[in-house]
Amino acid sequence: MMNTLKKILLGEQGLLVIFLVALVVVSVFVPNFLSQRNIIGLLQAVVTVGLVACTMMLCLATRDFDLSVGSNVAFSGMMAVMVSNATGSIPLGILGAMLAGAAVGMFNGVVIARLGINALITTLATMQIV
Repeated sequence: MMNTLKKILLGEQGLLVIFLVALVVVSVFVPNFLSQRNIIGLLQAVVTVGLVACTMMLCLATRDFDLSVGSNVAFSGMMAVMVSNATGSIPLGILGAMLAGAAVGMFNGVVIARLGINALITTLATMQIV
């Protein structure tokens, strides 16, 4: 019985069990935690992290990594705001952010693939530059 409990808590489903326990505890002790307004706010707060995590998974799947991703997210967001304010158009701001992010990614890709510089060094430098 103890081995089964230990296997569940520490095995493949361990994080899910911890998440569910934390969800129940917070739901009981924090007022309005399960309200629609709070859940929407939580989802909006983690959407950027989720998008970055999904794209980082692609880098890690190719046995590489990108240290500049956080700086690139901040830079792209800043470009979105600057372009939107300058033009008064949110779609143009989104396009500006996508182009800014693509430019940083293209720079990293060219330096790593064409010049043969290590991804750690390249993305660390790009992180500081951006």
